Amino acid sequence: MFECAGLKIAMENAEEYLKEKADYITSNNNDNGVAKAINKFIFDE
Repeated sequence: MFECAGLKIAMENAEEYLKEKADYITSNNNDNGVAKAINKFIFDE
């Protein structure tokens, strides 16, 4: 599924092989990484 995504975003605490393939690495799950990625790419903040 990750390979098919247009924009690949990985969490900071993801496995290394995923982070190597990611276009962007966001904060970890304990630091609101999903919300930060949404704000960056959806709301342009």
